[in-house]
Amino acid sequence: MSSSLRLEKVTPGNVEAACLLKVRPDQDGLVKPVAWSLAQAYAAPEVAWPRLIFDGERLVGFVMAFFDVRFDPDEPDDRLRSGLWRLNIAADEQGRGYGRFAVEAVCEEIRRRGQTRTTVTWVPGAHGPEKFYLKLGFRLTGEMSGDQVVGELELGDM
Repeated sequence: MSSSLRLEKVTPGNVEAACLLKVRPDQDGLVKPVAWSLAQAYAAPEVAWPRLIFDGERLVGFVMAFFDVRFDPDEPDDRLRSGLWRLNIAADEQGRGYGRFAVEAVCEEIRRRGQTRTTVTWVPGAHGPEKFYLKLGFRLTGEMSGDQVVGELELGDM
């Protein structure tokens, strides 16, 4: 992993490259394309935090966080959560630490906003990211969000 890693906002100058970013074919059904995520961010700008992951001048991935969301607004005991909404690492860039960098950057932004826990959801399956998230310290909560399992990380743990 390079020391020139950084997150950048999506801009008119990089949005096309962002939308062309592709994960491995076996991951297509597990994570939405970047264009889908950007549409969600446009529709919910008050909660979405989309960023591109660069290594030097090379675009290697996309990450989007969410802030202060209730998973079940009709449930009075449901609490506000913040966490990782989407993570797409380019197919030929996986396994180089970019995902870890992105998750750590999201956790830092959540800390900066005064929260102490990060939430993530994922589609379970053979090619899914469960091992990755568990290796980073996320723990299964036993909850489901639609067809996705829910994991949480206490930010003091990372």
